[in-house]
Amino acid sequence: MNVFTATGNIGNSAETKYLPSGAAVANFNLAVKAGYGDKAQTMWVRCALFGKRAEGGLIQYLIKGSQVAVSGELSTREWKNKEGETKTSIELKINELTLLGGGKSEAPKEPSSHQQAKADGYQPESKPELNDDIPF
Repeated sequence: MNVFTATGNIGNSAETKYLPSGAAVANFNLAVKAGYGDKAQTMWVRCALFGKRAEGGLIQYLIKGSQVAVSGELSTREWKNKEGETKTSIELKINELTLLGGGKSEAPKEPSSHQQAKADGYQPESKPELNDDIPF
């Protein structure tokens, strides 16, 4: 079974393109941190999201700096650059994607119900104060 799961920050905003078959594919790079301290490294994973999710409303949230969790099938691809050197990239065909937040967001945000309630003049109940007589 080939399943790779990671969280990271999007390195470039997703771009949707169409295959000759007409299927949509959205591509972006994901920076995944590994290790800690002086051994910390960043691994770049090329991500591909296919089908309706690649052309729907999700794409507006896949912008540079956003934090996401991805899971899918991992593969590697080799090619030669202009100088004739062999290069390798790690690629992920996404099966599951979760928006985690974080980073700068250029996408429009809907006001939360709490923000909307304040805008409408509603004030939520105040939280009860903790009792200082608790024996522990």
